[in-house]
Amino acid sequence: MIDFYALTSPNVQKVFIMLEETELAYKPIFVDVWKGDQFAPEFLKLNPNGKIPVIVDHEGPGGKPYTCFESGAILMYLAEKSGKFMPQDMARRYDVIQWLMVQMSGIGPMFGQFVHFKRFATGNNDYSVSRYQTEVKRLYDVLEKRLGQSAYLGGPDYSIADIATFPWTRQHDFQGVKWADNPNLARWFEAIAARPAVKRALAKVETIPSVREHAKPEDTDRFFGRGKYARA
Repeated sequence: MIDFYALTSPNVQKVFIMLEETELAYKPIFVDVWKGDQFAPEFLKLNPNGKIPVIVDHEGPGGKPYTCFESGAILMYLAEKSGKFMPQDMARRYDVIQWLMVQMSGIGPMFGQFVHFKRFATGNNDYSVSRYQTEVKRLYDVLEKRLGQSAYLGGPDYSIADIATFPWTRQHDFQGVKWADNPNLARWFEAIAARPAVKRALAKVETIPSVREHAKPEDTDRFFGRGKYARA
């Protein structure tokens, strides 16, 4: 059994998808990040970086419990554990890893900053919104070009690179990107959205109660590291 510390973010969604795809037994444990549960001493023992997702595999390497944090690392761990969605051939495997890193180092941070400054920031954010909107569209262009050359991001087969990236593209309309202008992305997105495991995972995410809308101003400041929680 795998304990899965989760809520609803794209980084959490990718692990829901992977767990459903691999059919590994798991138990979601919800961490209310808007109330600061991720800073509790018990949680920091699991992830000293104080973020979700985290998994604890009670049947880890050598039959012993193993804790894994950082969503990209979790996908790699689950791929190795299950023998799925990661090629064995070294060149093909690193094709997948490279595109996984594009999501981890580019798409996640840039898309996340765009959402923050577009939806949550206060004051004059014209430069910030323009900066991150430009980078979001540049990264979508990179994906569109890649998917014109390959059925999936990591190559001919669906892999953890696709599982990692798909949740970040679910808000493409809000991000200012139209599938009508990106036929390769549209084809890729629709193929993944139609997968039974993806449907199951997203259906589970939809049932998780939203806590963001009810967060107190101090909780929101703590989450974003602003106000009295700012360090600058």
